[in-house]
Amino acid sequence: MKITLVPIQTLNIENDGFHLMTKGLINGIEASFLIDTGASRTVFDQTVIRKFINDQEFEENEKLSTGLGTNSMPSQVAHIDYITLGELTITDYTAIVIDLTHVHQSYQQLNLPDINCVLGGDILKKYKAVINYKTKSMKLYY
Repeated sequence: MKITLVPIQTLNIENDGFHLMTKGLINGIEASFLIDTGASRTVFDQTVIRKFINDQEFEENEKLSTGLGTNSMPSQVAHIDYITLGELTITDYTAIVIDLTHVHQSYQQLNLPDINCVLGGDILKKYKAVINYKTKSMKLYY
């Protein structure tokens, strides 16, 4: 089993909390990932994802997505050839695509960097993510 060490950044949220962010690649293009240990799935914004994939058509997802400040919302599915985090490359990923406008607006109001993806529990669990706040890093096992 291999281990990759991915640098993380803490984003200060109005001096009383923080979010975690990391950088990676989506289909070879640099992207910002919001690390959300409470999110069940990794999700992508329906507008932002278009800069990373060639296929502009998404399939409707039969399941409603919940969380991210809403009760439930319709979602779609898109194909991502590969996602790279550190030395780990995840291939042939089926992405959940939702409207993250409210997240982008909140980040803009707080003068925080843009995010391209919410990195959720599906990837974090599969690759046994270990977040180290002291070293500002995340280990992924593959």
